[in-house]
Amino acid sequence: MADKQPIYILPENIERTIGKDAQRNNILAAKLVAESVKTTLGPKGMDKMLVDALGDITITNDGVTILEKMEIEHPAAKMMVEIAKTQESEVGDGTTTAVMLAGKLLENAEKLLDMKIHPTVITKGYHIASEKAKEFLKELSVDVTYEREDLLRNIVKTAMTGKGAESSKEKFSEIVVSAIKQIHENGLVNLNNIKIVKNKSFGVEDTELINGVIIDKERVSMDMPVCIENARIALISEALEIKNISSEAKISISSPTQLQEFLNREELLLKQIVDKIESIGANVIFCQKGIDDVVQYYLAKKGIYACRRVSKSDIDMLAYATGAKTISNLNELSSNELGRSKIVEEIRHGDEAMTYVKGCENPKAITILIHGGSEHVMDEVERAFKDGLGDVSTVIRDRKVVAGAGAIEIEISKRLKEFANTMSGREQLAVIEFANSLEFIPSTLSENAGLDPIDILTELKSRHDKGEKYAGINIFNNRVENVFEKGIIEPAKIKSQAISSATEVAIMILRIDDVLASKTQPKSSPRMGGMPDMSGMD
Repeated sequence: MADKQPIYILPENIERTIGKDAQRNNILAAKLVAESVKTTLGPKGMDKMLVDALGDITITNDGVTILEKMEIEHPAAKMMVEIAKTQESEVGDGTTTAVMLAGKLLENAEKLLDMKIHPTVITKGYHIASEKAKEFLKELSVDVTYEREDLLRNIVKTAMTGKGAESSKEKFSEIVVSAIKQIHENGLVNLNNIKIVKNKSFGVEDTELINGVIIDKERVSMDMPVCIENARIALISEALEIKNISSEAKISISSPTQLQEFLNREELLLKQIVDKIESIGANVIFCQKGIDDVVQYYLAKKGIYACRRVSKSDIDMLAYATGAKTISNLNELSSNELGRSKIVEEIRHGDEAMTYVKGCENPKAITILIHGGSEHVMDEVERAFKDGLGDVSTVIRDRKVVAGAGAIEIEISKRLKEFANTMSGREQLAVIEFANSLEFIPSTLSENAGLDPIDILTELKSRHDKGEKYAGINIFNNRVENVFEKGIIEPAKIKSQAISSATEVAIMILRIDDVLASKTQPKSSPRMGGMPDMSGMD
């Protein structure tokens, strides 16, 4: 009998990993991603310095920023980055928590795989535990309304603690809460109506809230006034210049007189534009397109302040802030379409000039102006503000908060273990491992603060067993105490979203037992340290 020939069903450039190897490979990649952000968690978390191929530096401890800048290639690791992005877009904070929880769920699942428990049993148990954890979270959350400014400020302080903005968190929490309350309408908050502008001058503590909008433009002519009080603002989306004649058109001029008349006529039309603007009482113009030199001259002569080529987004912000209506046809411009503010002025910091529109009555668009000594400092303060704004807008929308500092994770873990004791079947083991995964958060918080995580966890469990459901680790005095009373609180949505995202990605990775990867040309850029070589996977 002839020897059997091997049969190839895949092309040569396909690398295949099956069974346990595929599972362990993916779990290892996910664990490495979680490890990479672990040290950034909490008030005493450390920062990462990320340098890209061009030499640009980012210094941050924001989970999603770190993962986005790391240029991760492993497909399972990329899935971890996705949950961080989802957490950021949905809630605006808690990205590190979500990634760490997913990594720990997979690490603990590995123990169950070693016990010969089938992945589908583990995923079923994780799904049951996730649903139950969200039920417990709902029971443990406390209702809050947007009138409770003290609680809202505490939420911002918790979000900003451990970031570059921590030194001024008292002031910044007031700025965030004031900003949200200003633009809040019928329980809805559109964070796009809060503009964050960075200015390299003074110190971080000089950051301020402007009741209006700052435009990164200067006046078009040096002859225009630098400051206009009691501004009446016109927003124009068309160009303040003569429309270009089409290429098909012909103008027949047979004498110098006719040429002069043609030029005079053009100047007259441009002057009429300015007369129209002056007649309705406008003394400030923001134009989305260009402004002719002749128009600039006449505007300056009449003491009207003008900016050109203002972006569509800035025009919209000005409309929200001042109450003006954007006009696309100059003939329709009337005093009813004008917006108002107390002051419009050009302010210079070094070589940069910006236009400040301040003192708007009841503005629905406002600006947070961040000061700082360097771009890196201001970038990190901006990320802290975005976390704080995201947290407060989430609370105003969902009206639920929970105790922070690891208290909520320990309490849910305790209740999940009690629930697991009522179950039969192997899923019980998966629920217990899910509960153990939640303890990773308070354990890491204490470890990052230089404390012994075993001692802290033991004390936390003991206090929660006695019924102290708000007992958490207060990193500022290194004691286990009622953190709700101390104002360490977070939006419930952060925790529920983190649990959902982490569980979904863990279940998805656990269900993979076969990886087919197309081999590609090796890239020159180094991969993430210690990560399995599976570049080029999709």
